[in-house]
Amino acid sequence: VLGFAGSLRRASYNKGLVRAAADVAPSGIAIQIVDLADIPLYNQDVEDAGEPESVVRFKLAIATADALLVATPEYNHGTSGVLKNAIDWASRPRITSPLKDKPVAVMGASPGRGSTARAQAQLREAFVFTGACVMPQPELLVPEAGSHFDGDGNVTDPELRQRIAELVDALRYWASRIRIREAA
Repeated sequence: VLGFAGSLRRASYNKGLVRAAADVAPSGIAIQIVDLADIPLYNQDVEDAGEPESVVRFKLAIATADALLVATPEYNHGTSGVLKNAIDWASRPRITSPLKDKPVAVMGASPGRGSTARAQAQLREAFVFTGACVMPQPELLVPEAGSHFDGDGNVTDPELRQRIAELVDALRYWASRIRIREAA
């Protein structure tokens, strides 16, 4: 599973969700974490001249992963520009996009009470257009994140760690369903 968060902040709650997923992943599941900081803003002129190495690496990581685990913050009722930009790069060109038929689970944490419901809905919509297969349930939305994380962005809440493990296990099942469908 390839895990990444749509935040650049060192102590990001969403990076913490991905790190916790790697820590609590059930037996047989390995989570490779990538950082989106090196991916430049999408520009078709740059793409036409040759994709930057950071984009090539990101797309290869997606292509070789069995599934994606994506954590989104919520900014102004939407997903982050960082995350949307990375998806835009990965979705091009559409015919060879590594996102096509890729199983995806979405999660998110926010300091507010609204959690990341709007950002997750926006992210799910973007993934639908790319042809990715976003897992509908379970959802993992973490409101008032400050009470579940330490100052370094690490998950400290045992119940949340259990919910993350359950999400990762559900992603394993979802990915197997997608593979069976593709084989049929």
